[in-house]
Amino acid sequence: MPIKIPDLLPATDILRSENIFVMSEKRASSQMIRPLKVLLLNLMPKKIETETQFLRMLSNSPLQVDIELLRIDNRPTKNTPTEHLDTFYRQFETVQDRYFDGLIVTGAPLGLVQFEDVLYWEEIQTILNWAKDHVTSTMFVCWAAQAALKLHYDLPKRTRKEKLSGVYQHRIHDQLHPLLRGFDDTFLAPHSRYADFQSDYLGEHTDLDILATSEKAGVYLAATRDKRNVFVTGHPEYDVDTLANEYHRDASQGMDPTIPVNYFPDDDPSQPPVASWRSHGHLLFANWLNYCVYQQTPYDLARFSEANFTKEE
Repeated sequence: MPIKIPDLLPATDILRSENIFVMSEKRASSQMIRPLKVLLLNLMPKKIETETQFLRMLSNSPLQVDIELLRIDNRPTKNTPTEHLDTFYRQFETVQDRYFDGLIVTGAPLGLVQFEDVLYWEEIQTILNWAKDHVTSTMFVCWAAQAALKLHYDLPKRTRKEKLSGVYQHRIHDQLHPLLRGFDDTFLAPHSRYADFQSDYLGEHTDLDILATSEKAGVYLAATRDKRNVFVTGHPEYDVDTLANEYHRDASQGMDPTIPVNYFPDDDPSQPPVASWRSHGHLLFANWLNYCVYQQTPYDLARFSEANFTKEE
């Protein structure tokens, strides 16, 4: 089944060139089914690049998904054309009275910024609190996962001394958990963050199910028992060259970055990297859409507050 996005969104042509089934708004409106309503809160500066990455992940599902893009910062940006933002992105005020099947909150380049110093911290708190009563399941990615731990569990910001960058090996902890269905016992996933997510710390201070961890990267995947909040500390959505672009950008600025782990062949940044995480990235998003969203959400979103969400023991 297709993903439905605005006809003129730049991601449309990119995804179609990859033979991904993208349905036009006109065609989707003629089908007698209810698509899943998913809101993407994009906190990254390069919004076109990030939205394309997430839309690619959401497209690998038998479910029809209706995506709406949300922004939080109204300041002018040098990384995304104003026309693009005005055309395709909504303000929170225009959606706050509606209900959604799913919400994805992306990462943000705020790893070394304290929460109280984030310009839109109050807006983040408002949206995450709103989601408790308006969204069936929310996925928090990288920095957003750290922000959600602060808001939902009052956990302080924990920051690594050095940036974690590379593709790390992980192992799963519950083969039967819906989010891990189809996963190998071990898998690779990219990380690019200063945030620190240690499994013993989260296990002691939260009631989250710790689903996948790495010896070097810590917790990669965790979720509440009712699957309404999913925490992904890495970047399964990354393109093959995203870490390379980050590395070369920082090197050009004289920052002497560490070469991303297990990424460039022979650890040689002059060689093109090879993606080793795509299959499990697609699988994670497909599982989230199916088991955390589709299997849980009410058919009539207007009856969201009356819905009883199944808790799997």
